Amino acid sequence: MKKAFDNNKYLKIQREEIMKRISNFDDKLYLEFGGKLFDDYHASRVLPGFEPDSKLKMLLSIKNKVEIVIVVNSDDINSYKVRNDTGITYEAEVERLIDAFNDSGLYVSSVVLSFYKSVPLVDQFVSKLLHNNIKIYKHYKINGYPQNIPLIVSDEGLGKNEYVKTTRPLVVVTAPGPGSGKMATCLSQLYHDNKNGIRAGYAKYETFPIWNLPLKHPVNLAYEAATIDLKDVNMIDPYHLEHYGELTVNYNRDVETFPLLKAIFEKIYGVSPYNSPTDMGVNMVGFAIIDDKLACEASKNEIIRRYYQTKKNVFYGKYNDDTIGKVELLMNQLNISIDDRKCVKAALDKAKESGEPSIALELPNKKMITGRRTKLLSSPAAVLLNALKALAKIDDQLPLISPTVIEPIIELKVGQLGNHNPRLHAEEILIALALQATTNPLAEIALKQIPKLKGCQAHCSAILSLVDLNTFKKLGVDVTEEPISYAKRLYTK
Repeated sequence: MKKAFDNNKYLKIQREEIMKRISNFDDKLYLEFGGKLFDDYHASRVLPGFEPDSKLKMLLSIKNKVEIVIVVNSDDINSYKVRNDTGITYEAEVERLIDAFNDSGLYVSSVVLSFYKSVPLVDQFVSKLLHNNIKIYKHYKINGYPQNIPLIVSDEGLGKNEYVKTTRPLVVVTAPGPGSGKMATCLSQLYHDNKNGIRAGYAKYETFPIWNLPLKHPVNLAYEAATIDLKDVNMIDPYHLEHYGELTVNYNRDVETFPLLKAIFEKIYGVSPYNSPTDMGVNMVGFAIIDDKLACEASKNEIIRRYYQTKKNVFYGKYNDDTIGKVELLMNQLNISIDDRKCVKAALDKAKESGEPSIALELPNKKMITGRRTKLLSSPAAVLLNALKALAKIDDQLPLISPTVIEPIIELKVGQLGNHNPRLHAEEILIALALQATTNPLAEIALKQIPKLKGCQAHCSAILSLVDLNTFKKLGVDVTEEPISYAKRLYTK
């Protein structure tokens, strides 16, 4: 795969920038982490060569200096708020993050419950964490935040929050999603540290938008498409331009809140350490791009993928109808359309020809592979078998899996497990292929082609089941879907 991004260079310069920022204060920095630490697939798609766990690797390189504080909004726990990308609740995401950090060797020191209220669901969550030896700190709503600065920077404001005890120079403040209260937690710590004679620092680590790329660069526009539901808009940082005479890119929420943040910093420190929102950031991604043309092409493809994701969320009622128009506006700015995603037409043509839900998958050599729903297989299962045959140069007429292997699996699904859908999903067909590989050399050859699917592009003529979507994600296949119910059913699994 061609690379637009030098990941090794990025890890080096990013680590150096963070260590430099720590040294600017009393060897204590609260680093607000935006985006994903473990699985930043958006970044890896728009910047080929960026590894999804790059941020994690960077932290692991200095892990003895790092501790993690996870912030979650109590209201999000009480309302069962769910992440759009994973479909799990914020409560479950906190638990997943704790396990993932611990498994990787990073130290999770505590969880902060912002906007704390003693209600049954929240208190149950607190009890569960305490029984698992996770320290809990409670932060409260501050009336007038963030405008009422005299109240905020007082013992009745930030001062009434519980002081999070930290022991390491770099405190990474992260969360299960937006609106969790990361910034307020960092400010609370600065206030308490200052009262204890510690001049701690604050910085923000957001991968996008990339501050030293042009405002309308495709990479930055792809970020707008990715956050269309948050109504984020990239803009020139006016404070940076006024103070330094340099054009840099930030996004609306940071620009809008900076005057208030600056005033809070001045109240805590006596003087603000930052003159602009860009100053607060430590993102070095822009310095590791090595092929701008490739990054632009990848970002345009991502915007088209986000267009289909937005249409799907509108179909499900998660987004308002006008969000589709906002992504279309981004596409118009870059003069791109769905026709630029070749697998879309191929999938729709196959569906029209067969009368069945169909998928088209574009291989690395640009060859287009299609698959339709059959009596035994779902369209994702069919297209994967066809793609593996093509990659292994196996005659399409030669069977890889005997019906005598597939039929007992179907009987088990329908007869014993009570599934309504008898067809094998993508993961099930791969398991069947692995079983067949013990007796069929062709199946064994096909199975070895699976790593070559990473980075392939695919499109389905209908909405896929969650289990098939997850399989494509694990394989590294970027798939989009038409907002049409699969098999005309409201509930699919």
